[in-house]
Amino acid sequence: MLDKLKQLTKDTAVYGISTILGRFLNFILTPIYTHVFPPAAFGVFSNVYAYIAVLNIFFIYGMDSAYLKFASTDESGKKKDIFSTPFLTVVLSSIALSALLIIFKTPVAYLFRLPENYIYIIYYTAAIISVDAICSLPFIYLRLERESKKFAIFKLTNILINVVLNVVLIFIYKMGIEAIFISNLIASLSSLILLYPSIRKNLVFRINMPMLKRFFVFGIPYLPAGIASQIVQVIDRPIMELLTNFKTVGIYQANYKLGIFMMLFVSMFQYAWQPFFLTNSKESNAKELFAKVLTYFTLAGSVILIFLSLYIDNIVKFHIFGRTIIGSAYWSGLSIVPVVLLGYLFNGMYVNLSAGLYIKEKSIYAPITVGLGALVNVGVNFMLIPVMGMMGAALATLASYFVMTLSIYFITQRFYKISYEIGKISKIFLIILIVGFVYYYLISIGRLTFFNKTLILVAFFLLLYFTKVLNKNELNALRRIFKV
Repeated sequence: MLDKLKQLTKDTAVYGISTILGRFLNFILTPIYTHVFPPAAFGVFSNVYAYIAVLNIFFIYGMDSAYLKFASTDESGKKKDIFSTPFLTVVLSSIALSALLIIFKTPVAYLFRLPENYIYIIYYTAAIISVDAICSLPFIYLRLERESKKFAIFKLTNILINVVLNVVLIFIYKMGIEAIFISNLIASLSSLILLYPSIRKNLVFRINMPMLKRFFVFGIPYLPAGIASQIVQVIDRPIMELLTNFKTVGIYQANYKLGIFMMLFVSMFQYAWQPFFLTNSKESNAKELFAKVLTYFTLAGSVILIFLSLYIDNIVKFHIFGRTIIGSAYWSGLSIVPVVLLGYLFNGMYVNLSAGLYIKEKSIYAPITVGLGALVNVGVNFMLIPVMGMMGAALATLASYFVMTLSIYFITQRFYKISYEIGKISKIFLIILIVGFVYYYLISIGRLTFFNKTLILVAFFLLLYFTKVLNKNELNALRRIFKV
């Protein structure tokens, strides 16, 4: 088991380095936007990208999940058919869907709540979504082939091009928010060019219809699941704009993006976790291994959560070349960051618990778990935003991820029972709740000083130690795992 955990840790680290560097480069755009654009303009951009995230799901309709599943477990020898069938299907459908977006650009712009002078953004939107959908399967191919270095280089190149073009178009050509979409499109096209050799290597110009049917049976349930997942992630922006204004959306979005640090952790884990559990599912100790992974993931995530929650305001207000990470006009939303981080931690647990859906080919349950989360998200947003503003939206996201995690746990236990270490995980969350209560209490009385933050952090680690979340043997095992 130790060797397997070490393998997962190494894969997570490889993807993590590229993901962290990439997200950091991409995160540079947030200070740029918040210092250049007023909150209302930033709100327009945020709103459009919320809808783009949802449309991405329609363009890929579960073919990515199906390809990941069948390409990792196939023994038929039809490797090129397994790639070409979903790839060609996605290419054709992406062209058709993009054409529809452009033909019906006026009603689409109305749906996006775009001001009339921004309707042209629909053209960029259609192109960006199409190219990203076409690139999705080749990127999964690189993960399955464990070509992590190539994967990392391609992702970093995409983001570097995006950042550089944003800077050039915004500061030199003074293009406004149009620069964001042009930069994104060119960066996406660069990824397609870089992926072309992998596409050419695996592509045959035929669609295996029996195979496509199997892909649809497994993948289509991920269409409603994906839509619901994106609703969980982005529906708060349109609802907030409806109930408040674009300025509030802009401030919320800027602070929500500070959850990137937990999202990075979840993303790098997910890249390594999915191929890992699919290739190790037939091992005799697989379930024991998966249980340990959830415990260690939750523990690591809790450390990230507490540290960032305590010091996020110090990080954000730190001056680099005379500029802060986000503009001072956006600081009023900093209190939502701990809630966003906790939501992402539950999202990571959901990713971990979803292994059973893939292993047992029970994708039909994915829409149920994520759909529950989406319903909770919409309901809580409408209930809390009028009362609590931005904090209400953050709590809605947290509530939805919590419901998703709870529901997938009970569902997967029915057909792929794993004896997770519930006692240890419960202790971790009890400690998080205690720390959270003290944190917000000190904020309310104006006593959250740097010294008090450090005391809270020390108390957090002492509580983990005295509650014996990890025993001596596990601590020694972890030392061996991370030993270089």
